[in-house]
Amino acid sequence: MLVSGQSSVGTGTALICLLSAFSALFTPAVSVKEHDFKKCDQSGFCKRNRAFADHALGSGHWQSPYNILPETKSFKDGQFHATILKTINNNGDAVKLPLTISFLESGTARVTVDEEKRQKKEIELRHDSKARKERYNEAEQWVIVGGLALDKDAKVGSEDKSQITVQYGPSSKFEAVIKFSPFTIDFKRDGSSQIKFNDKGLLNVEHWRPKIEKAEPEKEEGEKGSEEKKEEEPKGEDESTWWDETFGSNTDSKPRGPESIALDIEFVGYEHVFGIPSHAGPLSLKQTRGGEGNYQDPYRMYNADVFEYILDSPMTLYGSIPFMQAHRKDSSVAVFWLNAAETWVDITKAKESKNPLSLGINARTTTTTHWISESGLLDVFVFLGPKPHDITRKYGELTGYSAMPQEFAIGYHQCRWNYVSDDDVKDVDRKMDKFKIPYDVIWLDIEYTDDKKYFTWDSHTFPDPIGMGKQLDSHGRKLVTIIDPHIKNVDGYQVSSELKAKEHAVKNKEGNIFDGWCWPGSSNWIDAFSPAAREWWASLFKYDSFKGTMENTWIWNDMNEPSVFNGPETTMPKDNLHYGGWEHRDVHNLNGMTFHNATAHAVTSRKPGELRRPFVLTRAFFAGSQRVGAMWTGDNQAAWDHLEASIPMVLSQGIAGFPFSGADVGGFFGNPDKDLLTRWYQAGAFYPFFRGHAHIDARRREPYLAGEPYTAIITAALRLRYTLLPSWYTAFRQANVDGSPIIKPMFYTHPGEEAGLAIDDQFFVGNTGLLAKPVTEKDKLSVDIWIPDDEVYYDYFSYNTISTAKGKKVTLDAPLDKIPLLMQGGHIFARRDRPRRSSALMKWDDYTLVVTIGRDGKSAEGDLYVDDGDSFDFEKGQYIHRKFVLDAAAKTLSSTDGEGRDPKSIKEGQWMKKMREVGVDKIIIVGAPASLGANKEVTVESEGKSWSASVEYTPAAKGQAAFAVIKKVGSRIGADWKVVFA
Repeated sequence: MLVSGQSSVGTGTALICLLSAFSALFTPAVSVKEHDFKKCDQSGFCKRNRAFADHALGSGHWQSPYNILPETKSFKDGQFHATILKTINNNGDAVKLPLTISFLESGTARVTVDEEKRQKKEIELRHDSKARKERYNEAEQWVIVGGLALDKDAKVGSEDKSQITVQYGPSSKFEAVIKFSPFTIDFKRDGSSQIKFNDKGLLNVEHWRPKIEKAEPEKEEGEKGSEEKKEEEPKGEDESTWWDETFGSNTDSKPRGPESIALDIEFVGYEHVFGIPSHAGPLSLKQTRGGEGNYQDPYRMYNADVFEYILDSPMTLYGSIPFMQAHRKDSSVAVFWLNAAETWVDITKAKESKNPLSLGINARTTTTTHWISESGLLDVFVFLGPKPHDITRKYGELTGYSAMPQEFAIGYHQCRWNYVSDDDVKDVDRKMDKFKIPYDVIWLDIEYTDDKKYFTWDSHTFPDPIGMGKQLDSHGRKLVTIIDPHIKNVDGYQVSSELKAKEHAVKNKEGNIFDGWCWPGSSNWIDAFSPAAREWWASLFKYDSFKGTMENTWIWNDMNEPSVFNGPETTMPKDNLHYGGWEHRDVHNLNGMTFHNATAHAVTSRKPGELRRPFVLTRAFFAGSQRVGAMWTGDNQAAWDHLEASIPMVLSQGIAGFPFSGADVGGFFGNPDKDLLTRWYQAGAFYPFFRGHAHIDARRREPYLAGEPYTAIITAALRLRYTLLPSWYTAFRQANVDGSPIIKPMFYTHPGEEAGLAIDDQFFVGNTGLLAKPVTEKDKLSVDIWIPDDEVYYDYFSYNTISTAKGKKVTLDAPLDKIPLLMQGGHIFARRDRPRRSSALMKWDDYTLVVTIGRDGKSAEGDLYVDDGDSFDFEKGQYIHRKFVLDAAAKTLSSTDGEGRDPKSIKEGQWMKKMREVGVDKIIIVGAPASLGANKEVTVESEGKSWSASVEYTPAAKGQAAFAVIKKVGSRIGADWKVVFA
């Protein structure tokens, strides 16, 4: 959050004057001020590289000045090495750029370009800077966790004086054609070009050069002053943005001078590209070079506190994942740009045709992207698919799969800025129970602290945090407290004293502790890149240090972009220094992840032997943050268009490897009307991270305050979420195992359907076959759902059969009390139907299985994953994973171990022994055949025994599908069992 807050920074006259100077930063905002954030032409390196592209693409005789020196090339054990020579003038001067292309066992290729002079530290820094002389080369240490094993079977397919072709990947179906002069790479699959590097000649590695101070020319007698002379056209390169660069009131000293990297990456024959979150725009990314409906500026990735962000914009937001996918019918490819500095991406699309006389009949669209980063290495991974799942799985091998959350974390979270006292928290807790509204977590924003000092409590408003925590715990509920990276700089505050004394803080360009402004006023920032700082940070969370916290207390990391109210673009100066001497410009987009990671480590080490999964929410993130916890989309508004935008934003997070995401339900800023609030809860019930949140100036809006019929409708949406928690948890496990999104866009589930590639307002939940399309428009009482296949669909609530053809839209009634939710035939998913107040109280409830008969009437499949929802014991095999199969031909419905494990080989711990008491209560079969109606009973076989279970059959009528309910099934959920239909 970033808006009004009362900052207690003392009563001295000097401080009052300082506060007055910053008053604009501490007053409520109406909307984001665009002029506070850079456009490309205000960012020197972006402006330079765009101009470079304009020159290259506008010149009929342009040739890239980057060429591989053939004599330097080598290939061994899956790795190609060479030196690229960059010609920098007509005098033959050149710069050497070491090139490495690694072909990995996964079929992924990695291209890395460094700069020899910086690599050898043979450069001079300006301003007596203490910064490192190299290009930043440690992003891999934070981001990459595996998947780097080289493909020793990769081989040279052909080679001559001008190029080399390397064959790699599964069955050597992938090729990289590396041309020497000019340097380009053409990545092919099955002989067809998919991705091209530098095909447009936009590769640009800004080499180190000294700043040469130019003396002012002497004036001859009688010569007019320069201000009266006509400006001359600059000769050579424009150096105006190479050195010290000012934006607003801040000047960046840029001690290393210009050092940007840029590259054009072409997706050959692909019209749609997706990813690079977070941006508030459509899932299918727009063009950025102007034109009707397009953006004028590139997509920007520079984590920033952009409160009340603008919709349908390429403007940067709170987090960045530089991972882009391209999709066309039955084909998917992707690139991952591993660079943590400020990055801009231009996107253009052009029709191409093999036959110029075809008038577009055989034309296809190619998307060209232009990636521009301020500093660091050129380090790009290439994924050649061919399926969407191949892309996300292999990306996850590199950066890690989504952390397995605690079960409570996927329930509902009740939050606002701020609950004003521990009595207020307890009152909300009691009223949620009184109105029978389920929830799992209540949150505290910054006002719970003593004068914005983290790890403290306001003794007047929160005198008994332990008593508060115990009441929540008695209902199976949790407390989340906010802890931000800025530490109040004030005497008598032990955390501040230790931060400074131990030198765990970020430093300014002179090497002194950086002081900036945030909620507490004068603040210092922990440098989470430092191992010692991280260990110190962990010590602060121990129960005897952070007094008032309990085992049910978890953490929220906000403002970790980092947000600095008086900094450039509301963040930290780029020439600040981090651990190891790296400039902030090098690591900016990593900053939030390092803090998130440090906090997660801290809460897993609060007490010896307490090995529990952490829950830590973050606002800022980068590739790899998915390994740590959850994120949300930041400070949105209580407006219908923000509700609508939230769905593509959350979908984008999922396909970029960070699926545990959500948006503030109800909108952070403003006061939603009751219809909007209700619709937002209905949509939020399908966010992987489901939290209601509101600004300090917003009216209270706990669900029980809405009044009827709204409270009842919101409660129904919440109960739907809780009923389906077993299926949500199973989807989270799938994400944890192979990187699958938790909610899936149409292109992911149906990549062969071109008409669905750009659809971003409907989605499937995990592997359940549940197809949701929340209502996101004011006064809308129906929705049009696009049906992607020939399968039969049923309404979730009424069991009505949905009749329409593949690729067509069907209109569904959606009055305010109705969530448009369909069930695709051919699936089996699990529910827990008994209403409870929290997920903890559902822990030992029996299950309901829902079977949706497919169009063929013969089969259905599904699965269920269960573990203790808290510890890491699942990593030791302490879990239940069941696979359900309906075989209509054999007239059986069976449950077997989802991984083929022998139950006798699993040593049951305490949780698994307790799960022996949990069974299958009932099975609902939607689309049940008439033959099932002739039977009043079915036979259940399990663990050497058999027994009968009753069947209640309802025949089809007036559009409603026939369905059967098998009652009191009685089999253990963790055992093999079979239902036999006579």
